[in-house]
Amino acid sequence: MISLAPLCDPQQPNNVSSSPPPSTPPTHVFRSKLPDIPIPDHLPLHTYSFQKLSQVSDRPCLIVGSTGKSYSYSETHLLSRKAAATFSKLGVKRGDVIMILLHNSPEFIFSFMGSSMLGAVATTANPYYTGAEISRQLKASGAKFVVTYSRCVDKLRESCGDVLTIVTIDAPPENCLSFSMVYDADENDVPSVEIDTNDAVALPFSSGTTGLPKGVILTHKNMVSSVAQQVDGENPNLYLKRNDVVLCVLPMFHIFSLSSIVLISMRSGAALLLIEKFEIESLLRLVERHKVTVATVVPPLVVSLVKNPKVADFDLSSIRLVLSGAAPLRKELEEALMERLPQAIFGQGYGMTEAGPVLSMCSAFAKEPPMPTKSGSCGRVVRNSELKVVDPITGASLTYNQPGEICVRGPQVMKGYLNDPVSTSLTVDVEGWLHTGDIGFVDDEEEIFIVDRVKEIIKFKGFQVAPAELEALLVTHTSIVDAAVVP
Repeated sequence: MISLAPLCDPQQPNNVSSSPPPSTPPTHVFRSKLPDIPIPDHLPLHTYSFQKLSQVSDRPCLIVGSTGKSYSYSETHLLSRKAAATFSKLGVKRGDVIMILLHNSPEFIFSFMGSSMLGAVATTANPYYTGAEISRQLKASGAKFVVTYSRCVDKLRESCGDVLTIVTIDAPPENCLSFSMVYDADENDVPSVEIDTNDAVALPFSSGTTGLPKGVILTHKNMVSSVAQQVDGENPNLYLKRNDVVLCVLPMFHIFSLSSIVLISMRSGAALLLIEKFEIESLLRLVERHKVTVATVVPPLVVSLVKNPKVADFDLSSIRLVLSGAAPLRKELEEALMERLPQAIFGQGYGMTEAGPVLSMCSAFAKEPPMPTKSGSCGRVVRNSELKVVDPITGASLTYNQPGEICVRGPQVMKGYLNDPVSTSLTVDVEGWLHTGDIGFVDDEEEIFIVDRVKEIIKFKGFQVAPAELEALLVTHTSIVDAAVVP
């Protein structure tokens, strides 16, 4: 069972002074220019995700890039229920943790949604992890049930012996089970489970602002809120249409892809093009073949799109939106990408795992964009949230155009780190503000710009040097594919 120790001692001291507290400067809070919306945070994540099923049941939900096989929304929902029924018969109960050790695949989504339907918790991991890395996450999360590939079984057994129930989506080795039994299951065998929306549904691992990876407890309410902040309402922050085809090449075991590609697409009734492994020519061919309209990317992928000459050989004119996230993208790369895709609206988003994950998004993605994309900006704070900038030394609240640590507060912010109240209290303060560890500022039009990380600033002869700035300069050279700068 997922548990979380209290963030602070609820007992108050008896010797409280009667003198008035010292005056403090006012906190400058930034909010979205889009109006807040009602968030259906009383719904479990799977119910919310499939809430519009009757309207989109026959539309494509999942398209497998490697085979071209397509699953409709009704088939995706049915197979998710079958997965839940199968996992239940194998002993998975409310609060239990399932590890999904898969690349982008339909089985990933069936397993994640099936886990949600049981009130269980999905912890996701990279199949390329070493045995030691997998072992660390298994032990920290308490998972005893894994959905994976046969090639990962030896790593699992080396680290955890035979205490795991292992289900493989390909031919199972000895003493493992085959995922194929999901397809023969009775979807009516899903047990009735009372799910509290404050229960955990996902347990991604993140280093946060510093240190080793920690389990981030994301509840049904957190994840529903984050998806709603992006795509719900009459004027959604990210306007997806039901005839959109959304590129899913970023790994779903990262919360960015899981929330801001998979879940927002399913909520909107769009189709997901699942690509297991990035290879530029194959990616371009699939984008052209399936007429991808929405591409969510990260800076290294942008570098490939900008610098690889093969891009010119493919028709990418179907793409109408390009969203970049996970790291800042500098102006030079933005401009070069837009030369390649002149018909597309480009913008950046910003988030972190602990924020469930989205903090801000480009305003130009809205149905009725209030203003065009501003180069270098990662947009404005999402709806139903608050953002402030604080001086990392004094903690004072800053106003426009003053760089400081970005903090966010809202219903999408994590419940806490798993069994780690100390790290939780250092990251989320007593007023509910999540301290991101990112240095940024908000300009006069309330657009957010990220400068760098608090912990990564390099001091040189008294000057502050931002690694991201050096990286951005290096990758403008024609002979450099990518760059990483560390103190």
